[in-house]
Order: sequence, then C-alpha cells, then structure tokens
Amino acid sequence: MKTEIHDNLLAALRAGVDPWPGIVGFSRTVLPQLERALLAGHDVVLLGERGQGKTRLLRSLAGLLDEWTPVIEGAELAEHPLAPITPVSIRRAAELGDNLPVAWLHRDARYTEKLATPDTSVGDLIGDVDPVKVAEGRSLGDPETIHFGLVPRAHRGIVAINELPDLAERIQVALLNVMEERDIQVRGYTLRLPLDVLLVSTANPEDYTNRGRIITPLKDRFGAEIRTHYPLELQDELDLVRQEAELSTLGAEMPDHLIEVIGRFTRLVRDSTAVDSRSGVSARFAIAGAETVAAGAVRRAAITGEQQPVARVCDLPAVVPTLLGKVEFEVSEEGREQEVLEHLLRRATAETYRRTLGPADLSGLLDKFDAGDSVDSGELISATELLKRIGQVPGLAKIMERLGMSGESPGQAAAALEFALEGLFLTRRLSKDVSSAGPDATTTYRT
Repeated sequence: MKTEIHDNLLAALRAGVDPWPGIVGFSRTVLPQLERALLAGHDVVLLGERGQGKTRLLRSLAGLLDEWTPVIEGAELAEHPLAPITPVSIRRAAELGDNLPVAWLHRDARYTEKLATPDTSVGDLIGDVDPVKVAEGRSLGDPETIHFGLVPRAHRGIVAINELPDLAERIQVALLNVMEERDIQVRGYTLRLPLDVLLVSTANPEDYTNRGRIITPLKDRFGAEIRTHYPLELQDELDLVRQEAELSTLGAEMPDHLIEVIGRFTRLVRDSTAVDSRSGVSARFAIAGAETVAAGAVRRAAITGEQQPVARVCDLPAVVPTLLGKVEFEVSEEGREQEVLEHLLRRATAETYRRTLGPADLSGLLDKFDAGDSVDSGELISATELLKRIGQVPGLAKIMERLGMSGESPGQAAAALEFALEGLFLTRRLSKDVSSAGPDATTTYRT
C-alpha cells in the first residue's frame, strides 16, 4: 500500500499535477517534507496549533491511492484476493480458488479517520472478543470470534488518528505493534495479522495541550514528525478565506478590500501580545469573520429591499463579538478583550486603506465636507440611500478601479465610498460620530 502511494505521488510530481488540491500556504514548507516522508514509506504525525489545516491535509492523502482496488467480496477486512490474511478468507480462497468472488473498493473507502477521545478503548482501535460469535457456538480462542477494530478494518488503507495525545497512554501502547511489526494482538489470541496500513496522526504541541502526550516508544515509531503553521503570507490568508468561506451560499458579494481587512485583522490578532500565542488563532477565525460580514449584508438587503447584497465597512464591527470566543487572551488583558479586537480591526482597516486608496486622489469626496456637510451611514441604510446622501462624487470610477470593483451596481459604489470615508477617518482627515451601539447604530462622517 505504501508502494502504491509512492508510485502515485511520483507519477503526479512527474506529470506536474498538484497532489494536494485545496491545500493553501504549505507549498514551500510542509508539503515537501510530507512528500519526502511518503516516498520513504514513513508513518507521519503532523504537529501544530488548532486550525492549521492538519485534518484537511490528512484527508487529501486518499487522493494518492489507486481509484479502485480489488477486494474479496464479503470479507470482513479489505483483503486482496491474492493475499488473504484472516482465517476465514484464507479458507475461502483455498476452497473456491479462481471462483473466489471479487469486489472493487473505491479509494475514498480506504481512508479511515478516528478522533482520539479519552474514552477510546483498545477494542475500538484493535479489536476484542465478539460475544455474539461466541454465543453462536464458537469457542473462546477461535480467531473467528474476534471483532476487529478500526485499525485492522483499515487494512490496505490509511488510518488517521486526530489529536493523538488525547488517547490514554495505555491505549497508545496497543499501537506499538501496528507501527513496527505491522500486526495486531488481541487479548490472549495467537492470531497475528500482517496488516498493510499507513498510520498518520495529528497533535498539538505539548507545551500547549496539557491533556496528554504521545508516549516515547510510539513517537519513536513515527518515521516523520512534521510541523504545520498558519499562512506565512497575507495572500495565502486571503486565498484560504476565499476558498473556505461559504460566501456564494450566503448570496452576498464580498469585495476584495473587505476580505483583505479580515485577513489582516486575523494576522494582527495572531501576532498581538495580548493574545495567548500558545493557543493560536485558527484559520476558522478569518473564515467565520468573512461569513459574518457577508451575513450582515444579506440581513440589510432583506430589511431594506436591496436587490443584490454587497458587504460594506458598516458590517465589520459585528465580527468582534462574534469572534471573541475564538481567541484566548493573556490573563493581564482580562476585561479588555473586546477593546483589543476593536483596536486591531481598526488597524487592519487602516492598513488596507493605505495600500489601496492611500495614493488615490480623494479630493472629490473631501470637497463634499468642505462646506460643513456630513454623511450618515449605518448597517440598516441601503446602498441607494447612502449614495443619495453622499451625492455625485467626482473620481468615483477611479476609487472603484483601485479597489478592484469592475461592476457598476449601487451596492458596489456604496461599498467603495463607505470604505473611502472610513479610511479618511482612520487617517484623521475626517471625524466620525457613532450614535449608539448595536445593529441600529448610525455613523456620521464630517470634517
């Protein structure tokens, strides 16, 4: 089975085919290490903080298996017709010869995943006596009375154990034979099955999870320990949000500049000294943030009657209370959690503004305020109403172009202008007053 993965991985690399579809940000770091481990035939443990895509990476391993493989039809394990391993299948193969029935197993069925929990037993992983089979008249000690666990049932496939340190240490011992001798031992049975499995697992760094550890003999049996990480580049963060956030399902348009704000916000939170760095800030933080912003646009459209929901700056503040529970703060910041996130969100917005509209000529928009006029905006003010309040703005097309907006809908125009207004406030060229907190708050921009 490891030879199968070895050959298929080499074929993909030679053909220039990406063996890891959907994996973002690991191409120069994690993936080369994983490819070397698989080519060497090593079992692998991925070590990293929460939300770094470890499980997603493990599930993509199934794509390296042959699409279809022959198995003995009706066998309890996925045994090859030419290499049966259980007593029942060996007997059937001897009796039926070339008439042994064969079925075909898809590669998706050859990937087995188990979330390690403290109540997981040796029977769950390896196997135990089946009292039903004993009650049928078979004697104890008969190999046919064994109920096989998850690992032997993954014969000729991949076994993935998530959060391996959460397994009790005495349960981890049961995996030692699987990792080294490639067989299993069940209670007092003399049966030894030559298993053909690739065992992969995930774990959090031991300095973060005090729930348990990987015992030393088991850790020694893994051929490769690979550290994962959060996206190193901002672009990887943005690509991940676009790929994983259910924005199309929500039916709202999410402008690129707002996705960039969410990406920068996530990275600022991750790097903040106020946040417990050992716990990490999951990629799900950014994904949930983008979905929350889009949901705000959908809500506004339902209330105001907008035809096409387009997210705006006024939808950003809602992400702070929504994401507050996803971040673990340092003890010294107790009571200031929301204030910290609000400050970092403003920083992310200002950084995005400087990159996109900082060099732009916004005099046409600023002229609106020279005579002492003001503009009111808010989460429940429709795009059409906002444009009416702002009026004709010279240079609007240039602003939208710099933000990557090619459409001409009122929603896009309103999103561009509101972002420009917020940027002018954050760079102290306009002032802003917020009437009240909550979804009905009104924001007034003035000189």
